[in-house]
Amino acid sequence: MTRTGLARALSKLGFCSRSQAVVAIQSGKVTLNGRICRDPEKPVQMDRDQISVAGQTVEHAEHRYLMLNKPRGLVTSASDEQGRDTVYSCFEGHSLPHLSPVGRLDKASEGLLLFTNDNAWAHFITDPATHVSKTYHVQVTGLVDEALLSRLSAGVMDQGERLELRAIKILRQGEKNTWLEITLDEGRNRHIRRVMEAHGLEVLRLVRVAIGKLTLGELAKGKWRELTRDEVRPWLPAQLPR
Repeated sequence: MTRTGLARALSKLGFCSRSQAVVAIQSGKVTLNGRICRDPEKPVQMDRDQISVAGQTVEHAEHRYLMLNKPRGLVTSASDEQGRDTVYSCFEGHSLPHLSPVGRLDKASEGLLLFTNDNAWAHFITDPATHVSKTYHVQVTGLVDEALLSRLSAGVMDQGERLELRAIKILRQGEKNTWLEITLDEGRNRHIRRVMEAHGLEVLRLVRVAIGKLTLGELAKGKWRELTRDEVRPWLPAQLPR
């Protein structure tokens, strides 16, 4: 049977994040089969071993799938060493199991961010091999013409990485800036910003508006909603029930 580390098991069970699990385990709050275990890497069998935290038995939580319209200025993490506000502030006052973000948006970015406690579903979306597309509306300084658009489409080499855009087009232009629609099928750190910077363009706003066929729609900034079964189904790995 497959074994996994105790901290990872707590995360996979949807009880808390892996980092929170490490703290709980090392502080002596976690028991494994009735005995206190302080080793976060202690191998466990999730379908056989009994795990408890502060006397509460941990069982598989019902799978939940949420969409959040992330506001600018929030960090995509459960906690922040610098004390900055995180995306989890948007869920305050609601009774939810521990949910992890599916991918990330940096502090200055906005828009569609998914959360779930279904690790297999999240992995399917974020795995580069599945090529799930992510679409962004990006406001940049200056007026982008067709020649520059062609150069942006060609991608760039930056810090030893090849950064490519799956698709790019001009949405609209003002007197001093341009809105672009950019689609990626991979997501490296600051991917779009690095491509723009390589061509002398400053990103003023970056909003993710779609992941695959799932769109942000009219969801207000800072608000969230549950995904429907039909929205979840396309990304369920083949071996899981649909």
